[in-house]
Amino acid sequence: MKKVLIPVILSCVVTSSVALSSSPLKVVYPPTNHQTSAEKIFFIGTAPPNGQVLVNGKPINRSRSGHFAPSFPLQLGENIFTVRHQNQELQIKVTRLSNQPELPQGLAFAKGSLTPTADIARLPGELICFSAIAPPNASVSVKLGNQTVALLPQPQQAILPSNLAALTGQNQPTTQSIPGKYEGCTTVSVATDLEQPQYQLTLNGKTITQPSAGKITILSPTQLPVAEVVADAGVARTGPSTDFSRLTPLPKGTRATVTGKEGEWFRLDYGAWINSQETRILPGSVPPRTVIRSVGYRRLPGTTEMLFPLQTPVPVSVQQGEKTFTLTLYNTTAQTDIIRLDDDPLISRLDWQQTTSGEVKYTFNLKKAQQWGYKLRYDGTTLVLALRHAPVIRQNRQKPLSGIKILLDPGHGGKESGATGPTGYLEKDVNLAVSKLLRDELLKLGANVVMTRDDDRDVSLPERQAIINREEPAIALSVHYNALPDSGDAENTKGVGTFWYNTQAHDLAVFMHNYLVNKLRRPSYGVFWNNLALTRPAAAPSVLLELGFMSNPDEFEWVTNPQEQKKLAKVLAEGVTEWFSKNK
Repeated sequence: MKKVLIPVILSCVVTSSVALSSSPLKVVYPPTNHQTSAEKIFFIGTAPPNGQVLVNGKPINRSRSGHFAPSFPLQLGENIFTVRHQNQELQIKVTRLSNQPELPQGLAFAKGSLTPTADIARLPGELICFSAIAPPNASVSVKLGNQTVALLPQPQQAILPSNLAALTGQNQPTTQSIPGKYEGCTTVSVATDLEQPQYQLTLNGKTITQPSAGKITILSPTQLPVAEVVADAGVARTGPSTDFSRLTPLPKGTRATVTGKEGEWFRLDYGAWINSQETRILPGSVPPRTVIRSVGYRRLPGTTEMLFPLQTPVPVSVQQGEKTFTLTLYNTTAQTDIIRLDDDPLISRLDWQQTTSGEVKYTFNLKKAQQWGYKLRYDGTTLVLALRHAPVIRQNRQKPLSGIKILLDPGHGGKESGATGPTGYLEKDVNLAVSKLLRDELLKLGANVVMTRDDDRDVSLPERQAIINREEPAIALSVHYNALPDSGDAENTKGVGTFWYNTQAHDLAVFMHNYLVNKLRRPSYGVFWNNLALTRPAAAPSVLLELGFMSNPDEFEWVTNPQEQKKLAKVLAEGVTEWFSKNK
């Protein structure tokens, strides 16, 4: 997996006047021009195993081959590290940035602290909140239309770490006060264009005013725009930026009323947000509402399709459970008296319930716990849910995977190198080497293997997802090797990690993780639910494997050992075979 790094300036100067040996002192991380707000940083590198490597005059631990990955605390600002091995020396400068907002000097607001920072639109009566960073002991207010809202200093609050903290086990909040943070809220009861809020700051008898960057509009409830999704799968989120969590993607053609705006994001009537670039506005449209009557059914080779005839395409969401699959239709009222569902190889029963006004849930009770993938689409105004059947496993002791299509995704490639080992060896290369070995083992067992790449080339994440959706394999495995964010302990963190997103992939992830750990006697890094591009595809159980740490000096030697790679591929293939056997 490519390490996600926080924005450290690196400069390296070899001070030796002697020509470098074929295995010189090397530091491959931090990269040039890297900055970090982490409290510590690790250095990944290598040097000939003879002699010591010193960092600021102190010896560090190394693997048998001479690799190292020590961590060092950082003070705010510039940190100078001198790395030395015999007559070679590197000087590395790392800059730690403060994660606290910078207080303004004198009579001024902190740059970029006035909200809203982009144009927003809200409904009448909806709470609108304002914030600013200004000198302590000041008087701060904001004028909005004919209202003046006082902003008050805020007490201590819990500061949440980033999502990456879950990868290092350091995900507890910290309590701290933010000096100079002022906040206040109000409501506006009528539709109007309020332009930019005007902030006022008074300190030591002097006053300044300054507008926010964004304007505020209060929408008319009777004239709300209607948006239609034009992307194949519109990305629905819990809030108005990519920082917010994903919800069930909206099929192309979905229509919903826009009840709020923030920058380029629309809030839809069922609560989700979507980037406006994935939609188009339908002039003159009224808020989409539909009734639903009968529910249709048809069985195709390998798939059961359920058809939900609607008057207009409405937003939907999906939730998979233990032997259940629940589909929710929003802005929908049931007039259902008849549902056809024959004795199906996948579904034992379909239940439905009008849970709230405008929300209908359909719960598919399944015959087996393992689910094999699904697709959602609109054909006109009919929602089509395709549920995949279990793959047909032919009885062949010599080739137990006969008839099973397996997709392998060697992570990264081309310009995307992924993580880097102490010697400069790239993750993309070991991903491909192990994927090819695994492909060969699976072919011996009779599987039909599809690869997203079989050489060193660029394959974008959307392209990889599209290959999974098109090929509809029985399972998809993305092969990676791991690294840590700056706050991690690279020297002591190792092991196998597995990542899943859709419930249908959970059992595969846990089984493969335990199988590898036990059979290979490798450390366990853990099993993670993770919103990754190669775990999100719903067309098949999709798992991302992190087979070891490129950043760990000792494990890197195992990762790059050709004999161990062959053994790993064989055990992976055996694990896949056993998982299919238990899910017949």
